[in-house]
Amino acid sequence: MITNPSHLAVALMYRSETMGAPVVVAKGAGMIAAKIREIARSNQIPILENKPLARALYKGVEIGFPIPSNLYKAVAEILAYVYRLRGRTLIKTAR
Repeated sequence: MITNPSHLAVALMYRSETMGAPVVVAKGAGMIAAKIREIARSNQIPILENKPLARALYKGVEIGFPIPSNLYKAVAEILAYVYRLRGRTLIKTAR
């Protein structure tokens, strides 16, 4: 979940095994953003503040669609941080 800190909220989903890029699964402003944050907290989903990224995702990506390639780097940095929090790696390595 990426926020701007209290006005916008954008939830992303990414499964590296099956998805080419993260997908916006929820987004909202004002009271809707507050409800999305509440749901994220109750499900232990990390909430990260990144004002420019939250604005870009909110304005530029519809729910159910993947993020555009110009946002890959910014979102990859967020995903890498979240994966480190959870003790996972972003890229699977061959054994």
